[in-house]
Amino acid sequence: MIKALTIALIAATACSVVVADERPNIVFILADDLGLGDISYHARNIEKKEPLFETPNMDALAAQGLWFTDGHSATALCAPTRYAVMSGNNNYRSYAPAGVWSTFAPTAFQPGEVTLGKIVRDAGYSTGFIGKWHLGGDFYIPGTKEIYRGPKAGDLTGKVDVTRWIDSGPKYCGFDYDFTTPCGIQGPMYLFYENQRWHPWAEDSEIVFFNKQNAKNPKDVSDKGPGPGDSNWDTREVGKILSAKAVDFIKSGAENDKPFFLYYCSPMVHLPHCPTDEFDGRKIKGSTVSSHLDMTADLDMQVKRIVDALKAAGEYENTLIVFSSDNGGLTDGKATKEIGYQPGGGWNGSKNTPLEGGHRVPTFAVWPGHIKPGITDELAVNQDMVATFAALVGTEIPKGQARDSNNLLPLLTGTGTFRQRDFFINQAGANQELMLRRMPWKLIIQSNFKRTRFEPLALYNLKDDPHEDHNQLNNPEFKTVVDRMFKEYMDIVKSGRPTAPRQ
Repeated sequence: MIKALTIALIAATACSVVVADERPNIVFILADDLGLGDISYHARNIEKKEPLFETPNMDALAAQGLWFTDGHSATALCAPTRYAVMSGNNNYRSYAPAGVWSTFAPTAFQPGEVTLGKIVRDAGYSTGFIGKWHLGGDFYIPGTKEIYRGPKAGDLTGKVDVTRWIDSGPKYCGFDYDFTTPCGIQGPMYLFYENQRWHPWAEDSEIVFFNKQNAKNPKDVSDKGPGPGDSNWDTREVGKILSAKAVDFIKSGAENDKPFFLYYCSPMVHLPHCPTDEFDGRKIKGSTVSSHLDMTADLDMQVKRIVDALKAAGEYENTLIVFSSDNGGLTDGKATKEIGYQPGGGWNGSKNTPLEGGHRVPTFAVWPGHIKPGITDELAVNQDMVATFAALVGTEIPKGQARDSNNLLPLLTGTGTFRQRDFFINQAGANQELMLRRMPWKLIIQSNFKRTRFEPLALYNLKDDPHEDHNQLNNPEFKTVVDRMFKEYMDIVKSGRPTAPRQ
């Protein structure tokens, strides 16, 4: 149990006046594969140009808060970012530096380790996780107490009991309630779980070997392959189902005498792109030039439902809302050709790449009356939520944990002293690139899956060359910069020391 401060105390690390009995609710929304080019607020207010399409609900929310032009995901790819966000640690500290990808892989979270859910739950909050997990899971081999660790795809009938999530899921990470899809919409599995038990889609649902032959919509079976699934699974309706569960959680939380924390991990706008026809009266399918961008409209309506539920419950003014994405946006050839779409919103790169567009993502925070609306150029990373929420609710993080999470609360509220990062370490995706940024320089390092090989790959000056068009790695003038930064990266990682300032 993480040590929670008494109700009358002020969070020692926060340096701000947030007394425990005045603590706000918290809603943290993490989108999936959403880039800066996917929100019209960024085009209109940052790029100062007319948006290619509109996301009115995300825009309206962002306009009421603090937008980070230098906001980042912990990595440029889904699973490793989700570990970093949950733990406050860079992913190289886990047993799987490239990410925990399999539905049936062991959890990367150690017993007693700080997690996003625990730090808020242990301060007396009601906690809920809704949406995509993608952090592994424990399921029994039928008729045994042995945990299945085999393949995640294919016909697993009789090989794994997927009716019950044994351990390592949301409850293990401090969430009182969960409504979870282990892999989002990309599968496999194509199943919902409520409080870690299989939640049938409909009364006649069965768990089947879900494939293109028996799926209601064959496109639901993604490139990750067929596998265990609900016979009624329909990706087109997932956004409505998850957001409805979020509304229910907010309503229930508002009726409780405790504040609540909702971690909402939408699986939009990840592949497969299967837009619904309409969402609460708004046309979705065919509302933009591509099915990918249609999914941004679905996400926009999910956000609307959450905000509307907070307002209907009388909790909007007393809720801190944070919005981010797990990595940069997706390339979309059709939208690029027809309307000039770019996932990075002016930054080079996209999901899975080490360039800025791979990890610079829509990031903003809203708390009416406490966070002054505006735009900031300060660096923020979504793994900073562990330290930020701990400071907000009054939970003390034990020494040596959440070592890469920076407390943003003084910056958000304007009260106390905010400590900037001197440097920023993150990583890209499947090609195993690693990055160290110490302004104005950004060094990209090539590694391998097991992190046994390291070699400088690229050097960019983000001040003079923000689009990262000119690799200075082989420029003799900057050889000392490359050598110094490469040595610094290796020293930081090998020493295990924190990368976030200590408050």
